Amino acid sequence: MKYRNVTIPSVKPWVEQLLPELIDFRRDVHRNPELSFAEYRTTEMILAQLRAAGLEAVPMNNTGAWVDVGRGELAIGLRADIDALPVLEETGLPYASVNEGVAHACGHDIHTTVMLGAALTLKKLDDEGLLNARVRVIFQPAEEKIPGGALSVIEQGVLDEVPRILALHCDPRIDVGQIGTRIGAITSASDTIRIEVNGRGGHTSRPHLTEDVVFAMSQIATQVPAVLGRKVDVRSAVSVVWGQIHAGSAPNAIPATGYLAGTMRCLDGEAWFAAGQLLDETVRQVSAPYGVEIKLQHTRGVPPVVNTAEETGLIESAARFEIGSQNIGLTPQSMGGEDFAWMTQKVPGAMLRLGTRTPGGETFDLHRGDYIPDERCIGVGASVMVGACLRAIADLD
Repeated sequence: MKYRNVTIPSVKPWVEQLLPELIDFRRDVHRNPELSFAEYRTTEMILAQLRAAGLEAVPMNNTGAWVDVGRGELAIGLRADIDALPVLEETGLPYASVNEGVAHACGHDIHTTVMLGAALTLKKLDDEGLLNARVRVIFQPAEEKIPGGALSVIEQGVLDEVPRILALHCDPRIDVGQIGTRIGAITSASDTIRIEVNGRGGHTSRPHLTEDVVFAMSQIATQVPAVLGRKVDVRSAVSVVWGQIHAGSAPNAIPATGYLAGTMRCLDGEAWFAAGQLLDETVRQVSAPYGVEIKLQHTRGVPPVVNTAEETGLIESAARFEIGSQNIGLTPQSMGGEDFAWMTQKVPGAMLRLGTRTPGGETFDLHRGDYIPDERCIGVGASVMVGACLRAIADLD
């Protein structure tokens, strides 16, 4: 295929040669999941595979690793996340998790394997003289731990030379063999909020002699999301949703304390900052008539992942050639958070959605203990990622 007057071969044959070993690797990682910043065995497995292929892989502080493939100018980076979730696996697979209460329920074992496959394929291309620049492949720890291990990668300087970067995420709503792309925000900013409410408790027959904590909490729960929705541009899709509301222990007693906890999400980076600044003011204004004391804990999470047109174009060009244009779809925006956003704030980048559903099979959801991705997605992901890297190298000419 011609790309910017450079002939780029299909990488599928190289990837297919590696698939049996990649599937074995993925099943080993799946069987031995590790939580954020504790991915010691996973890191050693990655390093061993890369070094066995003749690559000079570099461990990061504590956990995680990176490797440069090729020589010369650094053209692009690829990023995988390697941690698992504190979720009980319920798949019944022969290679199910042996670590009780820990599982790769978000598909990070697939992400890791795809990027390992990309690194090994790039090495084979380099050995045949088909790679005239470098690609950096990053195996990042702790995506599931807010504010995310991507910040640790950046602090260690791993991204300093990288001019652009790509990543992917499993999507159980898309059939295997297909991908989803989008220019602009593909994921949401995600913060956690905890609001403690305190006042004089008392008998429910005499609320006028109390600071009615429960009533104040009900107003905060309903009015704060509504007020923020009027103070911040509605196009940014600011969403405050409560996951916990706790107060009291008796139906005829107004408690002296209670709390609400939830998340605030937003698809626009500027609106994310604006909403964060307005949150404290809004909570206090809503609760003021009830005389309660407020303690707000607002933990910043991650900004939105914003895909650039150029980097999305690399993915789509590679996908058209490797899997066919009919297998590329526009993916909907997700209100989930993803710490790859920290990397795309530093350098231009894009994330694709990788189809993992067996056609005609069950549509699983992520973060569920019974999530089973179709392993054929590994070859699809690796082929598209390597193809995108070759196009990034062609852009250097």
